[in-house]
Amino acid sequence: MVLFLLLVLAAVVLGIIGVAAHGLGYLLIIGIVVLAADVAIASVRWSRRAGRRAGR
Repeated sequence: MVLFLLLVLAAVVLGIIGVAAHGLGYLLIIGIVVLAADVAIASVRWSRRAGRRAGR
């Protein structure tokens, strides 16, 4: 859970810097990619946990 929140925070910070600083739009793109990867990893972990609990 800590890793998830840390990656979300990093994605938000990169996005804000990418929007605010002229010529650093690539940071916004990196932030979006990090956020998408984080959501994908979290959803895979969540679905695995739900599958294990259903078997009990």
